[in-house]
Amino acid sequence: MALMSADLDWQVEGGWQASIDAWRRTADGQRVQALLQERLAAGARIYPADPLRALRLTPLTSVRVVIVGQDPYHGPGQAEGLAFSVPAGQKLPPSLRNIFKELMRDLGQAPAMSGHLGDWARRGVLLLNTSLTVEDGQAGSHARKGWESLTDALIEATARDASPKVYLLWGAHAQAKAALIESAGGARHRVLQANHPSPLSATRGPTPFIGCGHFSAARDWLKTQGADLDWSLDSEH
Repeated sequence: MALMSADLDWQVEGGWQASIDAWRRTADGQRVQALLQERLAAGARIYPADPLRALRLTPLTSVRVVIVGQDPYHGPGQAEGLAFSVPAGQKLPPSLRNIFKELMRDLGQAPAMSGHLGDWARRGVLLLNTSLTVEDGQAGSHARKGWESLTDALIEATARDASPKVYLLWGAHAQAKAALIESAGGARHRVLQANHPSPLSATRGPTPFIGCGHFSAARDWLKTQGADLDWSLDSEH
């Protein structure tokens, strides 16, 4: 589904609102809102329909894992506001196929019924892209337009929160957030880094994604902190 109006529903419960409201008053926030209005008026198809869906499904107080993506999928019917996730019935994108491949290798987990990762989001896995919108067929078209200052603020909010968290930073774009996490959260969180799951880098050095063991490492570390993490995927909606 595509975005229908630049007049988004900016009200998000679960501890995120202060960050959103502060960002909307900034120059970046104004720039993004103007961009959406301008491009929609010009007839552009913008994905996803709800750019803030990751925040709606994963309240700040329930975040246990943060997975940082780049920008939404730019094909029709793919983007659904959750990093790496696609709706049930959609063909799995290559990066998501590699994520499932590593899940099977690392945890012995059977292939998922679909590419929808909503189960993870509802259990505390924040699936956050750094740019929250994209135009049809134009990868990265809304990158560096102002969204990043909001998503940095959201990542920083998770790191400031006292509950222990694991950050899965796959690829250079996500790994650039490591310093932000360390600055805001100190040593109370765990940061795991590997190559991006894209076929171009998933099996290459210096830290191949396939074989990284991040899913079991995150689960086991959180268990030492008194938190449970279930990586299974059962639902299709």
